[in-house]
Amino acid sequence: MQQYLSIDDCNLAEFSKSLDRELQQNEVPLSHDIINNVPVYDVSKINFLSDTKSLRAEWANVLHKSAGVIVLKNAYPDTSFIDIATAVYEKIIADEKAASGDKADHFAASGANDRIWNSAQKLCEYDPETFANYFSNLAVDTACKAWLGPNYQMTAQINLVRPSGAAQSPHRDYHLGFQTKEIAETYPAHVHDLSPVLTLQGAIAHVDMPIESGPTKLLPFSQIYRHGYLAFSQPDFREYFENNYIQIPLNKGDVLFFNPALYHAGGANISQNIHRMANLLQVSSAFGRAMESLNRSEMTRRLYPVLSANKHNLNDAEINSAISSCSEGYSFPTNLDTAPPLDGLAPETQANLFRRALREKMSVTDFEEALLLHNENKKA
Repeated sequence: MQQYLSIDDCNLAEFSKSLDRELQQNEVPLSHDIINNVPVYDVSKINFLSDTKSLRAEWANVLHKSAGVIVLKNAYPDTSFIDIATAVYEKIIADEKAASGDKADHFAASGANDRIWNSAQKLCEYDPETFANYFSNLAVDTACKAWLGPNYQMTAQINLVRPSGAAQSPHRDYHLGFQTKEIAETYPAHVHDLSPVLTLQGAIAHVDMPIESGPTKLLPFSQIYRHGYLAFSQPDFREYFENNYIQIPLNKGDVLFFNPALYHAGGANISQNIHRMANLLQVSSAFGRAMESLNRSEMTRRLYPVLSANKHNLNDAEINSAISSCSEGYSFPTNLDTAPPLDGLAPETQANLFRRALREKMSVTDFEEALLLHNENKKA
């Protein structure tokens, strides 16, 4: 059994072979259409108030072992809720631009598009009635439960791509998809298997999205490839993606869901006048939490004077072990308005701030100020 995956073992021929298949109707008997290997479900023909266990089972299978993506047509049959939410989001964009300018993004240069981080909380705070109508959607709820089970955690980010907005590079998503391939390689193979089942990616179309507006580029079945978190940044894999991706046009009120390990990328908006707006859903499993609540900031503040004083007999590896048991070693959750992903895809972690402070021989006072700023930037 392979316990660690290696970048050197990424094999394009093996990858392409795993994608060489065609989705059959008997694999998705509850779907209403199949477009480019993507099953399409017409929500207007589904009764979500009845038992949806069979539907949830089919969707989970598609996301896990089959195409990796589903499209829910007419998920919002009354698009007035979408329009009202769009107006709120446009106001938030204007307010945030007036306050602080353009937002940093994971894949686009600042100013290339409009981004609202934490759009779910902001919508609820600006207009809780609209939030209620928007997020009471049973199709969305059923998809989240199909992949994650009950008690899921909803987060969302508005992405508005203007005409001439460039395409993204192909990638996988949160969690391991937000790590460099070198960091991903340090995680055991079973964590590569586990990461995709911890989150679900979605997109609610706020406008009609014909192909020229750049709806998400998708590579069906690509989530199945085990080395995918290491391979997606490799030039030959990126070239394969660009030569084989598909796109599905969406109408306002349609919703797209996909496995976070599916290779995908935002498309180029080559339209003349379509401002492509989608609310990007990132839904997390309820189980992605520790058993106890620790005040890691206070622990970090108290440990730094000990490790920085050089009065201990610990070597570098032992120092790293102590920091790992003390400080927060993961960038998320965070406030991406104040702690944007400036280098790579994730902000600096508390543990890496600790290690950097030791390298730079930061004074205790300076470290405490840096730690305080780090904590403030993470707050909602």
